[in-house]
Amino acid sequence: MGYFSDPDVLEILRQYRRLWAISHASALMGWDSETYMPPGGAEERGVAQAELATLYQELLLRDAFTSLVEKASRKEGLSEYERGALRVLNREISIMRRLPPRLVYELSREAQEAFQAWREARARSDFGLFRPHLERLVQLNIERAEALGYDDHPYDALLDLHEEGLRTRDADGLFDYLGRELRQILERVRERGDCMAGSPLESARYDQQAMERVNRRVLDLLGYPWDRARLDVSPHPFTQGLGVGDVRITTRYEGFDFKRSLFSTIHEFGHALYELQVDPELRMTPAGDGVSLGVHEGQSRFWENVVGRTRAFARLVKPVLDGELGFTAQYSPDELYRYFVLVRPGAIRTEADELTYNLHIILRYEIEKLLLEGGLRVSELPEAWNSRSEELLGVRPANDADGVLQDVHWAHGSMGYFPTYTLGNIVAAMMGEAYGPGLEASIGSGDLEPVRVFLRERVHRWGATYAPKDLLRRSFGREYHAPALVSYLGDKYSRC
Repeated sequence: MGYFSDPDVLEILRQYRRLWAISHASALMGWDSETYMPPGGAEERGVAQAELATLYQELLLRDAFTSLVEKASRKEGLSEYERGALRVLNREISIMRRLPPRLVYELSREAQEAFQAWREARARSDFGLFRPHLERLVQLNIERAEALGYDDHPYDALLDLHEEGLRTRDADGLFDYLGRELRQILERVRERGDCMAGSPLESARYDQQAMERVNRRVLDLLGYPWDRARLDVSPHPFTQGLGVGDVRITTRYEGFDFKRSLFSTIHEFGHALYELQVDPELRMTPAGDGVSLGVHEGQSRFWENVVGRTRAFARLVKPVLDGELGFTAQYSPDELYRYFVLVRPGAIRTEADELTYNLHIILRYEIEKLLLEGGLRVSELPEAWNSRSEELLGVRPANDADGVLQDVHWAHGSMGYFPTYTLGNIVAAMMGEAYGPGLEASIGSGDLEPVRVFLRERVHRWGATYAPKDLLRRSFGREYHAPALVSYLGDKYSRC
């Protein structure tokens, strides 16, 4: 018997195939927008994406379809996979019923145009070019929160879109705890000094073609299946899953400080592996994707940090670096490792070290809450951002590109997304703890198949079958456990 055998569920999945096809086409168009589409195509692409978004909503909310989902959901004896697919659909139907089609259309269209404006604004470091688009997107997100409804804070509605069940009060407690604990670890690191000693590799220039060869060879080491995956370039690295047989990642090349490109690539590999290791039986079903952004981010941060920023990994990749870049040959594996784990508070989130990364998330979390509750105007954003960055990180961005324009998320219309990065760091630490002390040996051997199998069995294969908190309890015995992250970072940065 297959994963799906109930006749009503089978009919639901047959009808759902059209919804999946719309999502598939929209995802491919989104990938193209960020990689190869000429800037002049933004307006037409925006209309096309908006039309697809509203068509998806119309098909999802057809009475015949929702009635069938409701009927199947009342049945006893369904398999865990059938219950999971219905859970995802019921949640999506509930959300889409609350969102006016006009709002869905406007959010999609504005996001397409805003992305092109953001890209130009970032290149010129001119927030004014992006400001009118962001003002519109903030207003649309306020409307979205009101339409969805919330108990305590409008931010609750947007958090729940990205991480099912997450509330502002939960995030407040999480960030209060982490902010306090991580600052204490950072202070001890400052006092000791060894983890903050600079490296000449930070300023070493590299050839882009050589660095691309490094990234591809490292992806080979990690087990990236090129027959089902791609590596491209974009201003902001991202992963786009189109199915179990087609997942695409991007990276960027700045010409110096090669670990930025290397770890961006490894990070996106973690996202890609999640999509690639979903059980093929779940493909083209509502449960065929990652369960949440927080769990998804856990996969990328696990590979980037728990695997990549280790002494064993530095030894593993050193021959690749020496062969392609050349200038790393004069550095020992330990020197390479210290470069990988260097603590250097800076303005850019994607370049942040493990220890200060979550302080960047706290900044964004606080600003998004203020924007939604009316305590901060978009016109005040650059100064508010710069001042809070200075308070949290001791660094004031030099310009808009390094400050308020550095992230693409708002240009995509996403608010409430950033806290999931910290959830991901917590999940990554929990997974490393669960794998146990044999992880370094697995990395050092160069055979990472046991690690991929571990992640597949504990997380990946299930797709969205279980709700995020249920999946974590089932696989690791507890939900988001912030002390695991504090323990991991405290131990790691007690020595460099």
